[in-house]
Amino acid sequence: MTVTILTLFPDLFAGYLGSSILARAIARGQVAVKAVDIRAFATDKHHVCDDAAYGGGPGMVMKPEPIAAAIEVACVPGQKVVYLTPAGRRFTQGVAEELAREQGFTLLCGRYEGIDQRVIDAFVTDELSIGDYVLSGGEVAAMAVIDAVVRLVPGVITGESLEEESFAQGLLEYPHYTRPEDFRGRRVPDILLSGHHEKIRRWRLQKSIEKTMKNRPELLDSPALPEEVRELAAEIVREGDGHGRDEGA
Repeated sequence: MTVTILTLFPDLFAGYLGSSILARAIARGQVAVKAVDIRAFATDKHHVCDDAAYGGGPGMVMKPEPIAAAIEVACVPGQKVVYLTPAGRRFTQGVAEELAREQGFTLLCGRYEGIDQRVIDAFVTDELSIGDYVLSGGEVAAMAVIDAVVRLVPGVITGESLEEESFAQGLLEYPHYTRPEDFRGRRVPDILLSGHHEKIRRWRLQKSIEKTMKNRPELLDSPALPEEVRELAAEIVREGDGHGRDEGA
C-alpha cells in the first residue's frame, strides 16, 4: 500500500512515520508513506498557497493551482484522493476497512478556511472528518486515518488482535488486566484467573456490552449485532446497569 499526504507542513510527519507499528510496517515494505509539500508546487517566488475568499469573510482559502499541480505530479492516477475536513462524512472503523482494501490513496490536508471548491470538484473522491470538532489543519486527522488503516493491512498486526478490538464486532472493547494480581487493593477479576475459556469469553462479552451501553449506546441499535449480544444486552437491562454483577466463576 502507498499513502501520499499532501500538506503545507510535511515536517510534522517525520516523528510519526518513524515510530512504533507504522515504522515497522514501512521498514518491512508493507506500506510506503510519503509527505508531499504543496508549497513546492506554487509558481510565485514566495510560494504563496492561500488568498482571500471571494465574497468576503474571515480567514484565507488555499489556492487551487498548487494543490492541483501536487495531485497531478505526486499522486498515483486512479487512486482515491481523500480531503480531510470537518464537513466530511465521519471516519469510522468501517471506512478504515474500506481504505485498507485499496492499493493506496492520497490524503489532502487543508488549512485556514479550507481549500478552493474547484479542487474538490475536480480531484477529490471522498471527504472525511475524524470528529465533530475543528482542528487547525488536516495533518492530525491524516495521522489518525493512516494509523487506523495501516494496522488493518495484512501482516501488520495479528488477525486475532484485530478481531477483539473496539468496533470489530460492533461493540467497545472489554477491559484488560495484567500482573500483578493485586494492585493497591484492586484485584484482577477471579474469572480471568479461572482458566475457563467459555466463561471468560462470556464475561468479556458482557463487559463489552456494559461499556458500550455507558459510552456509545447507539451502537447497540445496529441490526448487524449477533443474537447472543442482543440477548445478553436485554438481560443486563433487566438486571439494572450491570454494576455489581457476579464477576466470579
